[in-house]
Amino acid sequence: MSTYEYLSVERIDGVGRIAMERADHHNALTVQMAGELRDATNDLAEDDEVRCLALTGSGGTFNTGADLSTFEGDATDGRRLRALASRLHGAVRNVATAKMPTVTGVNGVAAGGGFGLALSGDLVLVADDARFEFAYPEIALSGDGGSTYFLPRLVGHRRAREIALLDEPIPPAEAVEMGLATELVPAKEFDDRLAELAATLADGPTRAYGATKRLLNKSYARDLPAQLAAETDSISHLSRTSDYARGHDAFFGADDPDFTGE
Repeated sequence: MSTYEYLSVERIDGVGRIAMERADHHNALTVQMAGELRDATNDLAEDDEVRCLALTGSGGTFNTGADLSTFEGDATDGRRLRALASRLHGAVRNVATAKMPTVTGVNGVAAGGGFGLALSGDLVLVADDARFEFAYPEIALSGDGGSTYFLPRLVGHRRAREIALLDEPIPPAEAVEMGLATELVPAKEFDDRLAELAATLADGPTRAYGATKRLLNKSYARDLPAQLAAETDSISHLSRTSDYARGHDAFFGADDPDFTGE
């Protein structure tokens, strides 16, 4: 099992949980930390024993993007930014396309690269003392971390431009209202709710969840007939899984008069 300097990773009852552990720097990303995120999310996403992946921060912060104190503030930073972004983007892809459900727990500020990372989860919990910030205009850079991909899909193109150009902090209740987050949670209940939600998803039909995610992710690139054909193939394939057999039994019950057991 891999060990990490800036992350804690645990597997408990089907839940793979990652906590970013650079709280003294507000969980800001270095190249090494971004690489650890990429590797840890990949390890969990490829683990057949993991049925839900949960990602959160430590010390009351989710993630504040790149650690600018490690940069020079001139053209020489291009190489550093490319290295950091490429590793962060690996983590974002892993979370967004994992074969199991993923939850991001925004327990504090999610800004810059942390903004996009937060949005990559299938479900996004946000604490009532947290906030989202695009943040890139403050340092005269464009968005990364998948932010320019997720934003227009979640809130629409017009609202995405407002968020990206005006760069005003987004309070948690507003984030839920506009679709950036799934659920608002009192800060004192946040850890318990994140664990509860992850456990619920881990107890569900992992393959069906994964197949549904793939259909949703690819729907933008297909016309309706192609999507309907993909749905037909997917639902037919899932009928041959053990998850379906258990779901069928649970729905009808072995003592149902119409249940054949086949």
